[in-house]
Amino acid sequence: MSSELSTHVETLSLHAGWRADPTTGAVAVPIYQTTSYQFRDTEQASNLFALKELGNIYTRIGNPTLDVLEQRVAALEGGAAALALASGQAASAFALQNLARAGDNVVSSTDLYGGTWNLFANTLKDQGIEVRFVDPADPEAFARATDSRTRAYYAETLPNPKLTVFPIKEVAEIGRPLGIPLIVDNTAAPILSRPLDHGAAIVVYSSTKYLGGHGNSIGGLIVDGGRFDWAAHPARQPALNTPDPSYHGAVWIEAVKPIGPVAYIIKARTTLLRDLGAAQSPFNAFLTLQGIETLPLRIERHSSNAQAVADFLIKRPEVARVIHPSQQTGEARRRADTYLKGGYGGLVGFELAAGREAGRRFIDALKLLYHVANIGDARSLAIHPASTTHSQLTAEEQQKTGVSEGYVRLSVGIEHIDDIIADLSQALDVAGTLARAA
Repeated sequence: MSSELSTHVETLSLHAGWRADPTTGAVAVPIYQTTSYQFRDTEQASNLFALKELGNIYTRIGNPTLDVLEQRVAALEGGAAALALASGQAASAFALQNLARAGDNVVSSTDLYGGTWNLFANTLKDQGIEVRFVDPADPEAFARATDSRTRAYYAETLPNPKLTVFPIKEVAEIGRPLGIPLIVDNTAAPILSRPLDHGAAIVVYSSTKYLGGHGNSIGGLIVDGGRFDWAAHPARQPALNTPDPSYHGAVWIEAVKPIGPVAYIIKARTTLLRDLGAAQSPFNAFLTLQGIETLPLRIERHSSNAQAVADFLIKRPEVARVIHPSQQTGEARRRADTYLKGGYGGLVGFELAAGREAGRRFIDALKLLYHVANIGDARSLAIHPASTTHSQLTAEEQQKTGVSEGYVRLSVGIEHIDDIIADLSQALDVAGTLARAA
């Protein structure tokens, strides 16, 4: 079924990019567990390598199972094309490496997942790409940090763990006249938000989280909106507007015109994925497709359960503060209501009044909730970021990303809400003994 036949996410999640196998009639997407593909003849092989026609060459750069996943996620986001990768970290790295070279820079929101912060502050720095971090509370901070070698802006829609929604439209409008695209990680807010509709140029996902939804497969995706004019400021975007020696001197803006407005994603596939090899396995793509089929239903339950958990936590004396969009006011709440539709997502943070030791006791006392480093699972999950996911960051960096000593992050699952709250309640009782003893 073509995604043009529907604009409803409930339908696209089941049908976009696939109808049935033309040979067998199989309705489920097959797992094409192969490395290579037979060419019809030498002419076709030559055309594929020269980008004169699209097709399968080698699973490191493309696979029919992954193709369905890419089409489906692109349809859900309202994008032109997508690229599946081995992990969300690979997607974040490729998203910037596709535009920035040694000596270039990117301006990023401070409100990031700890692994992304470390990637940007250290690994990309070692590669010669500077990432400048600014507070998104003031969108103009992006403009102030921009110079002639700024290639992109980067942010998370619903930052994990800070949970303060990013001003997508405001920052996109700052960058677009300068030829600077906004790249948005939408991992924590699929279905609830479509950043491309608000001016973002590129969307990034860790499909490991809500898209897959069952904690069984690592993956990442980049979605090219197909709406950003990369040719309008050629000096700003040399990676797409000057000859690429790694691909016969191709100028990507010109080379892909017969295909469509997808120069960005084609370059990422045919250079970065080809050379660095961060390919997602067909089996992981199959599992993620299964997860996406129920994504709209799960997101609805994640959001309603998380709201109930936030409402419960705010009443507990052991809790000093609840971090959830429903608890925000002013500009932060306006952004949440503008960019999230149908709920505030499945993440809830809270700070225990008794600090780090209370957080440890709370985590160790949980019985239903899993103590894992993931989010977006159908199961409810909990973690203490300061000692785990954000432990490689300095104390100052942790504070900038929203992590304090007593902060606990919950990824609220789709279990019955009474069972979730019962487990949280008994664990808070245990954590509360520390405060009472003091």
